[in-house]
Amino acid sequence: MGRIVIAGAGVAGLGTALYAGRAGHEVVIVERDDTPLPPTPAEAFSWDRRGAPQVRHSHAFLARLHNQLRDDHPDVLAALLDAGATEMDFIAMLPDGMDRTPMLGDEDLVALACRRTTFEWVLRHAVLDTGAATLHHGASVDSLLVASRDDRPRVTGVRLSDGENLHADTVVLAGGRRMDVPALYGACGVELEEKTEDTGIVYLSRFYRLLDAHDYPPQLGPIGGDLGYLKFGVFPGDDRTFSITLATNTGDKELRRLLMDPDAFSAAASCLPPTAAHVDGRAEPITGVEVMGGLINRRRGFLVDGHPLITGVHAVGDAHTATNPLYGRGCSLAMVQAALLCDALAEPDPLASSVAYEQACVREILPWHAAAVAQDRMNKANSGGNSTADEGPSDDRAVDDRAVDDRAVDDTTQSDFVRSLLRDGLFPAMRVDPVVLRAFLRMFNLLQPPDSLLSDADVIGRVMQVYQDRDSRPEEPPLGPDRDALLDAVPGAPN
Repeated sequence: MGRIVIAGAGVAGLGTALYAGRAGHEVVIVERDDTPLPPTPAEAFSWDRRGAPQVRHSHAFLARLHNQLRDDHPDVLAALLDAGATEMDFIAMLPDGMDRTPMLGDEDLVALACRRTTFEWVLRHAVLDTGAATLHHGASVDSLLVASRDDRPRVTGVRLSDGENLHADTVVLAGGRRMDVPALYGACGVELEEKTEDTGIVYLSRFYRLLDAHDYPPQLGPIGGDLGYLKFGVFPGDDRTFSITLATNTGDKELRRLLMDPDAFSAAASCLPPTAAHVDGRAEPITGVEVMGGLINRRRGFLVDGHPLITGVHAVGDAHTATNPLYGRGCSLAMVQAALLCDALAEPDPLASSVAYEQACVREILPWHAAAVAQDRMNKANSGGNSTADEGPSDDRAVDDRAVDDRAVDDTTQSDFVRSLLRDGLFPAMRVDPVVLRAFLRMFNLLQPPDSLLSDADVIGRVMQVYQDRDSRPEEPPLGPDRDALLDAVPGAPN
């Protein structure tokens, strides 16, 4: 076993420390925030985590993460439940009238309802109290220590912002989406390729707590939706809390400025059927409106022609691959990567470890990045937004303007069909067909690949049967008002 230095004490860094420390490695976590751990999970909600500004935004802890803790670290799952997190059993929430005959795998369709701060509080205690790792806080990683070996650099540790050098057999970069990994590689004389694409949204979140004698409203339909100009969702938390997220298109500055006002935010939530029952007087807000922009999908190429650029260093979480936070996959995928990396570190050769880890990420992580990019492109086509992709040269540059316009029409037509298939096929089928609903839930919770719905002939057949009957059904009720109607209903909106 070796000495591992982890840069970052967020979910990715703590998850890696949990797996590596319990596997017998000596682990040191470096965290730039010099703020002590609050004494209780409730107080942790006010934790000053400047290095992780997203902690008071909505988070999802999907079934794959729940099941990892259940199977690998049951004590951590128990500690989360003791801290107020609750288990969301999707099978227990099946729609009224649906066949409830148990099916194979139902026991895996359980997620966690929890605030991000509570999750981190429990995870940090699990890592530090059991001696799985030690924490060096108040300093950040300035550079990598490198020794030349063979034909590529070999990382041997890190230099901190306070001037201290920490030597290690392995360095893990877990500083989140803001961590400048290419700069760290560049200082070693290595160019790290990254490709980014804007998600097209700005994220606004607000937390609420249920009042005494009130409970969560029954879930009778979707907990979120997409109106084209606005995306929205409800996220249950611990300690009788929940959050609502509204996401505007990046170009809609008028609506974004309006929703930054707390009263306007709650008024807008009251206009949306899936969120209205949550703000009908049963809860009180406990935060203002948190705003997060600059949201991107990003992937970085740590292998070139199957070989690592540098050995002895790995990235996990958003420092490795970032996806649109609207889909709620970030924390779950970070824990997946933590386990993948711990498995790869069983290889005694650093070169073999790097290859094994990155190949595992290609199988388990990158498909979700590709799915996020595809979904965001479809959403931008529907909303009229423009992609700001940075994907390098492509064949498009050799095509004349008319061909580009023709392709844009084709893309829009395809996007319209997909949205129609979802609205008039998949979503109605999920309300009546337990096979379709379970297939969607397994995909949504990362238990099946993102293309699993399209590759399952039985599921596709069931969806298409419902879709072909769309003209004989009543029109689906809207998920919310159009933009003008919403503005008319929100105080402070321009007339």
